[in-house]
Amino acid sequence: MNVANSFASVLEDWCYGFLALNFFWGLYHLVLGFRRIKQLSFKTHDDQAELMDELLPLIEARQYDAVEEMCAEDSRALPQLAYMAVANRDLNETQLRQLVAEVVQRDIVGDLEYRSRWIATVIKSGPLLGLFGTVLGMMAAFGRIGTGAKIQPSEIAGEISIALICTAMGLLTAIPFNFLMASLNNRIRKFQDALGAGLVRILDALKHRS
Repeated sequence: MNVANSFASVLEDWCYGFLALNFFWGLYHLVLGFRRIKQLSFKTHDDQAELMDELLPLIEARQYDAVEEMCAEDSRALPQLAYMAVANRDLNETQLRQLVAEVVQRDIVGDLEYRSRWIATVIKSGPLLGLFGTVLGMMAAFGRIGTGAKIQPSEIAGEISIALICTAMGLLTAIPFNFLMASLNNRIRKFQDALGAGLVRILDALKHRS
């Protein structure tokens, strides 16, 4: 019994480390997710509309060198995809659309989905790790009672309160991360909608090239 109680106490201490690791892993992917969206998207719809107003007339006028020059140094997703589409304009319409779709899925959407999946895993794991630590703490506390030794109630209450900290830590990870992931997903959806609308106009303009 003493060995089991000691093992439970050790695992309880490890749970604090696992909870901290889980928190920082989720925070890492949140920061990278928001940073990635900021890098790829326009600040406002007006900014994207301004770029499209400059870009589409150049494509329609078949001034492809000017399009490539305009988009080459712009790290945002739409200019980079426009650059790629213009550079591969010799492909037929179906092949070009397929190429653009593959790049969007592999290099843009895939990376954002990867971040979101890890954040969702962190949200699910936080309460479970917290509950696991609490159960281990309760096992250790009641194991001491089972030894028959004279123990002050305040000592048991202290151990139980420490065990419940694990649950609180798990919830403190899951609750704010849940709201932050919702915010990130909303930004991803808005970004995808704006990107899709811009790509449709660029590819339609390229359809009329000679």
